[in-house]
Amino acid sequence: MPTIAVFDSGFGGLTVLRALLPLIPDARFLYLGDTARLPYGAKSQQTIARYALSSAAFLLAQGAQMLVVACNTASALALDELKAALPIPVIGVIEPGAQAANALARHPSSLLPLPSSVASVLVLATAATVQSNAYTKACAALGLTIHEKACPLLVPLVEEGWTDHPVTAEVLRIYLAEALAEAPSVQTLVLGCTHYPLIKPLIERVLRELGHPLHIVDSAAATAIAAAKVLPAFSSEGEAIPPTFYATDSIEKFQRLGSAFLGQALPEVKLIDLGG
Repeated sequence: MPTIAVFDSGFGGLTVLRALLPLIPDARFLYLGDTARLPYGAKSQQTIARYALSSAAFLLAQGAQMLVVACNTASALALDELKAALPIPVIGVIEPGAQAANALARHPSSLLPLPSSVASVLVLATAATVQSNAYTKACAALGLTIHEKACPLLVPLVEEGWTDHPVTAEVLRIYLAEALAEAPSVQTLVLGCTHYPLIKPLIERVLRELGHPLHIVDSAAATAIAAAKVLPAFSSEGEAIPPTFYATDSIEKFQRLGSAFLGQALPEVKLIDLGG
């Protein structure tokens, strides 16, 4: 039975775990939300790398055999350090999202028939992820044309629970209208934040209202698929056990909000101290 650790600065990475659970039902999962030190987006690259390495060291000590970095900021700014430091496979969320976007942009489904030459992608993400240029680099390496749109209001709205609220719809309408005006040829949209899968139905609705439907790439689901492909190196036979959850602060809030991200009630969340 493989032990897979999923790490994020907070709750958003639970959407990655949510996608992993049915794909690898007989794995032992560990989830760590570094809630004492969020948001990572306001920190320097050196600080983010230090935080990520300390979290990874803790998870490795718990028996992790694979680390899924379910945080766009940490994937953008600390993935190389994690891969160099850890003796286990490390998977981030950005490259799988870019690869899924590439597949859709070049080979669109019959639901939205497009020329195979179309390879233009829109990424919705936090300001920190956009500023890192990580998606730009990952998509450019695949020959994709990319436009990134920072959407700083979406994370707090999702954490407020306003996933189908008129205010969230209006905010999305503004962001998407601006992005489509700047890049009208895009046909593929990447959800570049692990909070955004919770508002995917709302995004689809707003896009229809704007008259510009897009293929949508859920980077959380793409990351889960990428992680599952690594599993042949492990024995995947055994009885499923519930995930173990850790947080570095505010475990009551983590348990309450995390249930919406995971799509089911969270069991006990263990409080740990990773230092400053």
